[in-house]
Amino acid sequence: MRRRLFWKILFAFWLTFLAITQSVWLMFALSSDGPDRPAPSAPDPMTSVLLLSAAEIVRQAGAAGFEHYLMALPERQRARLELRSAAPATPQPTDEESASSFSRAVTGADGRDYEVRFRQPAGRRLPLFNTPPELLALGLLGGLLFSAALAWYLTEPINRLRVGFEHLARGDFDTRIGSRISRRRDEIADLARDFDVMADRLEQLVKARDRLLHDVSHELRSPLARLQLAIGLARQAPSRIVVSLDRIEREASRLDMLVGELLALARAEQGDLRGEAYFDVVEVVHTAVEDARFAAKSASASIELVEDIPPEDLRPPLRGDAELIRRAIDNVLRNAQRFSPPGRSVQVMVRFIPEGESYILEVADRGPGIAELDLPTIFEPFVRGEGDSDRLGLGLGLAIASRAIVAHGGTIEACNRDEGGLVIRIRLASDRL
Repeated sequence: MRRRLFWKILFAFWLTFLAITQSVWLMFALSSDGPDRPAPSAPDPMTSVLLLSAAEIVRQAGAAGFEHYLMALPERQRARLELRSAAPATPQPTDEESASSFSRAVTGADGRDYEVRFRQPAGRRLPLFNTPPELLALGLLGGLLFSAALAWYLTEPINRLRVGFEHLARGDFDTRIGSRISRRRDEIADLARDFDVMADRLEQLVKARDRLLHDVSHELRSPLARLQLAIGLARQAPSRIVVSLDRIEREASRLDMLVGELLALARAEQGDLRGEAYFDVVEVVHTAVEDARFAAKSASASIELVEDIPPEDLRPPLRGDAELIRRAIDNVLRNAQRFSPPGRSVQVMVRFIPEGESYILEVADRGPGIAELDLPTIFEPFVRGEGDSDRLGLGLGLAIASRAIVAHGGTIEACNRDEGGLVIRIRLASDRL
């Protein structure tokens, strides 16, 4: 690659060098008084002075005086000035000579008629590549040195980037190249830092994928084992087939729920899902709270809803997938109900912030809370709190909620309450039409 880049840079340098030198030469040639300038249609002041002086000398001293005057002129002007006899036998100048010269008739001291003529340089085609050999040699040497240095300067970090990509392709996600190019302060160094960020992100994604596959296999193995056990008991004891079928139905429902949560998680991780649909987030919260209250009839934790929002015609809508947001809020509510002690309620507060036109949803429970060490990880799939004695598993609910909120441009965070329990705070910004 370095050789190809070297020759490309070298040829580009030479073409630029020739273009500049020939442009400069053409500019000076067209603006100079040299032999390459086309003949003018009228004499310039210097030509007029020469013609008048020569005519006066011929008038006073004849042809001999003209010869002495001619010898005193510079060689360039001497070659263009001539004295002709005006006798009829003298050949007349051609049209081309007339167009490129100026003359003046005069009677000499000897009584003869003369014509003093000054020939202008005839226009001719400008020569190409009129560049001194020394300048060409200097351009050749400079081009070689410049191209070699620039090719090395560019290919050295590019080769490191290529090696880094090769390592990534082989699965070495711990490859980093920023430290090797850290001395540079150019766009390639920025590219190397972006490569390290990409590699770090890929490493995190692969680890998260492996961890998710491990956790999913673990979560699937338990209900599948219970299904097999129930089927075996039904075969061994036909009298308990009804109990075994009930167990099979419950385990199948758990498997179905787990598969549905995995699909919801995959959908929430697709990125920006806002689309072009708009919905009222308050109505979505009402629907999720009603569903949670219905489920709470068979549970111990009730739902308390507190609202601080403007009327429906004054509050802005949200753009996105209403069902995915409802699923996210429902997962947060079910998680709060799950860990709330008997007789204690789950508090849900919704308020509207005019600055930035955003909605804040807070779900607070009275459960055991989460260890401070585990708070940053509760939105990961199948996380299990290390700080709790019973190692409470959070499954996929909060992970789905987090992905759905982030995909809609919002934020979700968790913190422990001073009086006990956990608070999940969701912020969603409106997107007006």
